[in-house]
Formats: sequence, structure tokens, C-alpha cells
Amino acid sequence: MGISFGPGGNSISFGNKKFPEDLPEYLECFGLNGYEFECGRGVRISEKTYNLVPDLAKKHNICLSLHAPYYISLSSDNEETRLKSVNYIIESAKAAKRLGAKKIVVHSGSCSKTTRERALGLAKDTLKASVAALRERELKDIVICPETMGKINQLGTLEEVIELCLVDASFLPCVDFGHLNARSGGGIRSDSDYESVFDKIENALGFERLKNMHIHFSKIMYTVGGEKMHLTFEDTVYGPEFEPLIELIAKRGLTPSIVCESQGTQAEDAGVMKKYYERTLRLGE
Repeated sequence: MGISFGPGGNSISFGNKKFPEDLPEYLECFGLNGYEFECGRGVRISEKTYNLVPDLAKKHNICLSLHAPYYISLSSDNEETRLKSVNYIIESAKAAKRLGAKKIVVHSGSCSKTTRERALGLAKDTLKASVAALRERELKDIVICPETMGKINQLGTLEEVIELCLVDASFLPCVDFGHLNARSGGGIRSDSDYESVFDKIENALGFERLKNMHIHFSKIMYTVGGEKMHLTFEDTVYGPEFEPLIELIAKRGLTPSIVCESQGTQAEDAGVMKKYYERTLRLGE
């Protein structure tokens, strides 16, 4: 399908429009061709949405993804919690398939009660169990995307996400650049910082998985512990800036699905990124 840009959930400006009937027209107002269903608080999707979205997405060439529940904890010391997390992933994959989405974004969990090494090992085991469960249920076409996380005590550095993606060749990294910037205290400042992220992914996972990766982007306020609050593109303090990222995507010929998670202006800000991408392509001709 190629590169896609879209919001994570609905902007404030979506207002009282009908969902999902008015979604394609709304996205087209900003030149967008992507949308992520936000199921962070649970997979609660109406039958009407299940019935209408697949045809709407196909007709309007909208690339869909789904964010699995935040309370998934791949790395929990508690076995019951890990087993429940497998079930949440199955539930998310079933929902994604019904909607026509291909990717589900998954949080890895905390490592505050154990070592990072042990947490990573537990997360790998949970993902292996999840893959087996999806295959048993004919859901192997749904791609799990482990996400980089914004708080320092969470499992989810870039290196850890790459390790999680090595569990199965189908996995794609979900790189949240706002999260990486927040957990590094503003560490994404230059072209070379973005280059470093892409190089690490390509070296470990290969070009195809880099090319088709999932991306979350927003500016995020942070403290010494990492992520505090999502912001909008109006912010001039925290960053990161999206322009070097977009330029690098165009330069390398990548086709990721890019989801903007700005606080309340995600469609508008995704539209700004899409226009900048198109401008970058024109200037490169």
C-alpha cells in the first residue's frame, strides 16, 4: 500500500461527526490515508464499526492499525498476568482482522520489579506464546508491532524492541520517536539521531522490516523519569522535530505507516507531516 499518514484516534475537531461513516471524508480533508484504532483501555468496538469499516477503508485506500490495551504486560513477574496478556493480544488481533487492519501495536510492560534482562526474557516468552496462539486461530496475518516506550522504568528502549522483534520474522518495530526522545531527556535533536535509529533497525532486522516499520510521532513533555504528557506541534520546548525524520524517510525510500498521537490535534498534525513529505519528494525530483 505504500507510506501512510494518519491519526491515532479522533482529533477534537472530529466533533459530532458520525463514526465511522464520516471518517474517510474527514481524513481526506487533511490528505490522510491512515488511521489507528485506539484500544488502550480495552477492545470496545461497536458492531456497526466492524460492519462498516472494512468496506470504507478499502474504498478509500485507508491503511488501518490497532493499538492493543495499555495494560498488556509481556514482562510481568506474575504468570497469570502474562497469560492474560496473551489473551488480550488474541482479542486485539481478532478485532484487527474484523476491521481489515494488519498491524497491532503492543506495549511490553514494566521492568521496575526485576532486572531489565529478566524482563526482556519474560517478554520474549510471552510473545512466543502469543505468536503460537495467533497461528492456532488463523490470525497469523496480523503483525505484532512491539513499541518503544517513554518512561525509563518501562521495558522498551530501541534495543529492547529490536530484541523483541527477533522473536518472530513477522514482527515489525513500532518506533515512537516522542517516547525515545522523552526517555533520553531530549536525545533526538539532529538528523544523525534519526539516522542512528534507522541504522540500528536495518542492521538487526534488515531493510524490508525497516522499510515497512510502524511509526508513532508526537511531541511529548518529559521529566527525569521520562514521558509525562503528549503535546501538539504548537509546542516549541520539548520536541522532537518531525522534519528530519520525514526527510530521512523520503531519502531512504521507506514506506512506513506513520501515526500521529498529538494531544487533540492528531489529524491536523498528521496532515502537516504528510504535506511536508510530499514537498520533500517534489524538491528531490
